[in-house]
Amino acid sequence: MTAADPIILHNPRCSKSRQTLALLREAGHEPVIREYLKEPLSRDELQRLGAQLIHPISDLVRGNDARPLGFVAGQHDVLEWLVEHPQTMQRPVVIARGRAAIGRPPESTLTLFDEPNTTDETS
Repeated sequence: MTAADPIILHNPRCSKSRQTLALLREAGHEPVIREYLKEPLSRDELQRLGAQLIHPISDLVRGNDARPLGFVAGQHDVLEWLVEHPQTMQRPVVIARGRAAIGRPPESTLTLFDEPNTTDETS
């Protein structure tokens, strides 16, 4: 793995995550796969991800999964919540060329490869 390799934060049980992985491969990108439920992100990693994300950081929380556990937007720290409840993280997330995108829809992740590379840091 090099700093230039794209990374997919992947849940193989999620159809959107599987679709995004297939789409990336079809486009010629072979991402490093990190199954975030088996290897949860630390608070520091989530903070870096939030800085790279082209979406608001609050979009990382899957409301339908988090609300039954007591998550209330604006009342909970997103990073702390995701450290404690990684299963509520939106999936998939693709990190490439110093930026990150949520794969909903899967095609939105391809925009990470469209613009000039501003940094080689991907995690």
